[in-house]
Amino acid sequence: MERLPYYQLLHILSLVVLTAHTFMALANPAPENRRRTMMITGIAALLLFVSGFGMLALNKIPYASGWVIVKLFCWLGLAALAGVAYRKPQLRGTLSLVALLLTAVAIFMVYFRPF
Repeated sequence: MERLPYYQLLHILSLVVLTAHTFMALANPAPENRRRTMMITGIAALLLFVSGFGMLALNKIPYASGWVIVKLFCWLGLAALAGVAYRKPQLRGTLSLVALLLTAVAIFMVYFRPF
């Protein structure tokens, strides 16, 4: 049984959960939501990481490919944004734009792989 579709589904669902909760934290960085949001974004980021590298291993794609490194940078930035939103609520507008750009670049890299 091929495992790739399961990794893809887990990867996409994790991306949706991570971005949704990151934007939720950016929209309303209330201190009472911090713990739950940080747990959910942390778990989603971990699942996104594991499923992404699982797909790379199944497809025998080198980890040092340029597009993989760009996606890894996007993952790291997006995973950190929820925490930054709670520490720097005055930067919510800028951080929202950064989150949108990181997500767009990561999706672009999947479909076009320019490197």
